[in-house]
Amino acid sequence: MVESTTQEFIATGRRKSAVARVRIISPGTGRITVNKCPFEEYFPLDTSRVYATRALVLTNTQKIYDVVVNVKGGGPNGQAGAIRLGIARALLETDPNLKPLLRSEGLLTRDPRKKERKKYGQPGARKRFQYSKR
Repeated sequence: MVESTTQEFIATGRRKSAVARVRIISPGTGRITVNKCPFEEYFPLDTSRVYATRALVLTNTQKIYDVVVNVKGGGPNGQAGAIRLGIARALLETDPNLKPLLRSEGLLTRDPRKKERKKYGQPGARKRFQYSKR
């Protein structure tokens, strides 16, 4: 009996309030599932799909690995950003030699931007209430 040697590489990606847990399975066929749903169905917009899979395209590993993602929180753009960081970090676990390439494209840097909190005495984060002189 021949035992199949599948390897899993796990990483976490975050963006805004979205958290993505990414598992890269090797060997694979290039199938990507997000929350047990096909990737194309979960992200109907092409821009989100291209943004999320940038690390796979850059390293030319689209057809080598299967990617299983569990993502929660945030909106579609935040989730795509979290998946992007998670995939890049998981690829780094598969091959540490990819670090200069991924780093130069900015794929290993977490985007720190979040929604700014609302301040008291104002209707929003920066907007002021209308001033009336009389």
